[in-house]
Amino acid sequence: QAQLVESGGGLVQPGGSLRLSCAASGLTFEYYAIGWFRQAPGKEREGVSCISSSEGNINYADSVKGRFIISRDNGKKKVWLQMNNLKPEDTGVYYCAATVWSPRVQPVCLVMEYDYWGQGTQVTVSS
Repeated sequence: QAQLVESGGGLVQPGGSLRLSCAASGLTFEYYAIGWFRQAPGKEREGVSCISSSEGNINYADSVKGRFIISRDNGKKKVWLQMNNLKPEDTGVYYCAATVWSPRVQPVCLVMEYDYWGQGTQVTVSS
């Protein structure tokens, strides 16, 4: 069945960078939009960035715009999130998720719209 596995999290100082990876299997990858979500302790899970099968259709949360970059490779069935200039408020568990979505339609970044989820990877931004 469909599986998503995140990797690349860790501890980084403010201003540093991390690159998260999401590897998918068991699904027709090009039919799916992929989203990165995060959840801080005591907070609701929120959308960070989402990308359709066409790399030109991308959404970013205002809080990460200009700092994070999402990309995907349909042949490799992988999605990445490059996170630059990290801030303490970026701390949380980051999840990769997938939903069937038209590549010609701008993707949504709402938790309730995504069907398949990875287990998450911890990102901690602290000195």
